[in-house]
Order: sequence, then structure tokens, then C-alpha cells
Amino acid sequence: MDAENEILVSGVARIAHTQYQTIVSSGNHTIIADEPLDVGGTDTGMSPYNLLLASLASCTAITLRMYINRKMWIVDEIGVHLDMFKEQSGVLIESKLTFKGELNEEQLKRLITIADACPIHKILVGNIAINTSLA
Repeated sequence: MDAENEILVSGVARIAHTQYQTIVSSGNHTIIADEPLDVGGTDTGMSPYNLLLASLASCTAITLRMYINRKMWIVDEIGVHLDMFKEQSGVLIESKLTFKGELNEEQLKRLITIADACPIHKILVGNIAINTSLA
């Protein structure tokens, strides 16, 4: 890791003996991750795949809300529905947006562009490197 690289966020996951139940912490927050019962987990939290989609969905919704607020558009609710598919060439995530408010076609087209500009979307479609080592 270069001295010029800046840590954006850190996270820690710890697993003990409860089958696949994992305590995940980042900043001041802690959640439980797990696997569903049908794959041997205890289903006490979202699976890693669910967490990935939750991260993308929440980032997209927050990014859209920030943009809509800045534009002072009247939108009462933003919905982001994601589905992940396994394909021969890799993984496809389909994102469907819904809005409750007063938006015209031009604004809706702009919001699709804004949704694709959320930071998590950029990470997922960008050039990612993961360096794994022993602590």
C-alpha cells in the first residue's frame, strides 16, 4: 500500500462457531451477515450477496435523493429494486428505479444517469484490486 493511498473506510468481519453467522463492523455500526438455511447457515442476517445489493441500492437511493434535493424537484419516494443474475460471462445486476413525485421524461432520463454515477456503482463497474495477506 503506497503512502499516497487514502483509506476511505475500514471494515472487520469475525466468525466463531455459529454456522456462518458473521459479525461485521465498520465505523460505529455493527450488523450480522449469515447464509440462508438451505446452504447451512442460520439465516440471522443478510448473505454477502444480499449485502452487496443492499450497498448498491442504498448508495443509488442516497445519490438520487441528494441530486433531487439539490434540484428542488418534488419527489416523495425513491425506490431502487435490484436483481442479480449469474450468466456464462459473469454477473448481471438489473436495476429498476421508481419515483413517487412530479417528474417529466427529461428528468427521469437524467436520474438514470445520476443513478449510474453513485460511488458504489462506479466501484463495481470499475477497475478493482483486492490484495489479501496475513495480518
